[in-house]
Amino acid sequence: MAKNIKVRVLIVVAVLAAAIFGFYPPDKKVKLGLDLKGGVHLVLRVNTIDALKLESDLTSERLREALNKATIRFGKLETVDPQTFKVEGVSDDAAFRAQVTEVGADANYNMSAGAGGLYTFVLKPNVANVLREEAVTQALETIERRVNELGVSEPNITRQGEQDQLLVQLPGVTDVARAKELISSTAVLELKLVDKGPFPTREALQQQYNNNLPSEFEILSGKVDGGDAASGAFYAVRKAAVVAGNDLRSASQSLDEYNRPAVSFTLKQDAANRFGTFTEANIGRQLGIVLDKKVMSAPVLNSRITDSGQITGVGQEEMADLVITLKSGALPASLSYLEERTVGPSLGQDSINAGVWASIGGLAMVVVFMLAYYKWSGINAVVSIIANLVILLGLMAYFGAIMTLPGIAGFILTIGMGVDSNVLIFERIKEELALGRSPRAAVNAGFDRVWGTILDTHVSSLIAALLLLQFGTGPIRGFAVTLIIGLLSNVFTAVFVSRTAFELVLSRRRQAQTMSI
Repeated sequence: MAKNIKVRVLIVVAVLAAAIFGFYPPDKKVKLGLDLKGGVHLVLRVNTIDALKLESDLTSERLREALNKATIRFGKLETVDPQTFKVEGVSDDAAFRAQVTEVGADANYNMSAGAGGLYTFVLKPNVANVLREEAVTQALETIERRVNELGVSEPNITRQGEQDQLLVQLPGVTDVARAKELISSTAVLELKLVDKGPFPTREALQQQYNNNLPSEFEILSGKVDGGDAASGAFYAVRKAAVVAGNDLRSASQSLDEYNRPAVSFTLKQDAANRFGTFTEANIGRQLGIVLDKKVMSAPVLNSRITDSGQITGVGQEEMADLVITLKSGALPASLSYLEERTVGPSLGQDSINAGVWASIGGLAMVVVFMLAYYKWSGINAVVSIIANLVILLGLMAYFGAIMTLPGIAGFILTIGMGVDSNVLIFERIKEELALGRSPRAAVNAGFDRVWGTILDTHVSSLIAALLLLQFGTGPIRGFAVTLIIGLLSNVFTAVFVSRTAFELVLSRRRQAQTMSI
C-alpha cells in the first residue's frame, strides 16, 4: 500500500513539474490573443465577382486560341460582363461548336445562337455558386499562408457573417499598413508575349495599331528594363498567359545582374515543358513578366528557357513581401476592407490584471468556504484546485492554445468545476462515514461511487465545449479551448490528485477513527 502511494505521489509531482516547465515563464510561453496582447482586427469581403470574370476571360481566351489554331473565321470575341462573353461573325457553325466542346466551354456555360453567327455564353448558376465558394475558401487559405509567413503568432482567420466575409485577427502586429498590403495583394504572376513596347504613353502605343487594338491584345503599364520605379512605360501584350502563378514551384530572394534585389522563381514540370516550347518558338521577341497587371520587366528571349526566371525592378522590402505572396499563391479575387480596429496593448494588460485579480478573489472565497464547511479536508480541495489551474496553464502552453479574455473566464469557471467535483466527493465521503465506515473505507467508497457522476457531468460539458469549438468563432472558440482543457485537467486533479492526498494523510495515521470533514 505504501509503495502504491509513493508511486501516485511521484506521478502527481511529475505532472505538476511538467506543467510548470511548460508555462514558465508565462510572459514568454503563454500565447496571448488579440484582446490581451493588442494587434489588428480586420473584416474583409472577398469580391467573388472577380473570380467569375477570371473564369470568363480564361475560357474566352482558350476558345480564341482554339479557333485560330483550327483556322475558323470569326469577327469578334469579347467578354461582355463577368459572367458572359460572346463571339460574333462565326463562319462555320459545326466546326465552331466542335471547338467549343474541345475547350470545355459548354460544360460551364449556357450557349445560345443568334443571327449572323452570333454566339453568347452565360455562366451556369450552379457553376457560378461553386466558383464563389471556391474563391472565398481559397482566399482564406491564401491569407492564412501569407500571415504565417509574416511570422504572426497565433492569428485568427475565419469566415464571418455573410458568405463572402472573412475575419482576420493579428495579435502583436504593429505595422498594420504592411500587413494589410501583404494580405490584400493579389500577386497574380503571368508570363506574356509582348507584341509592341515599351512606349512612353498609352496614346503613342495605340497609334501603332491605328487606334484599333486587336481584341487578343491588352495594354499594360510597366517599367523599362534597368530603369527605376518612376520610369513608366506601356506595353501591348497578349491577353493569354503562357505561364501563370499557379504554375510556380518556388520563389526566393535573389540579386539581378546589377546586384539589385530581385525574385527568382522556378516552374512546375508541365509548365516548364510548355514554357520551353514557347520560348524556343519566340526567340528574339520580348517576354513580359507581369505581376498584378503591371509589366515588371520585358527581357528579350535569346535562347530556350525551361523552368526558371527572375523578377527585377523591386525594392528590398518589396522583394521580401513578393516572395511571401508568390509562395502562398495568388488570391482568386480582390479584397475590400469592411472593418478595421487596432487594439492597444494597454487594454490587454488591464484585462489580464482584472482577470488575475478576479481569479485570486474567486479562489480566496473558495478557500474560505471549503475550510469553514469541510474543516481540514478543505485543504485537500484547495490543493486539488490549485493543481488543476497549474496543469491547465501547462496544457495550454504545450498545445499552443491562445489565452484570451474569454479564456480567463474559462479559468474562473474551472475553479467552479473543481469545487463542484470536490463537493460531490466530500459529501459522498460524509455519507459513508455516517454509515459507520472507517475513514479509509469511507474515502475509498466515496471516490469509487462518485466516479460515474463526475465522468457523466464532464463528458456532457465536454460535448457542449466541442460544439462551441466547432461552430463558434473568435471569443467563443477561446472560451471553448480553455473549457475543454480545464475539463480534462479537472478529472485528473479531482479524482487522482485529491484521492492521493487523502491516502497520503491517512497512511500516516494507522488507526484513524475520525476524519476532519
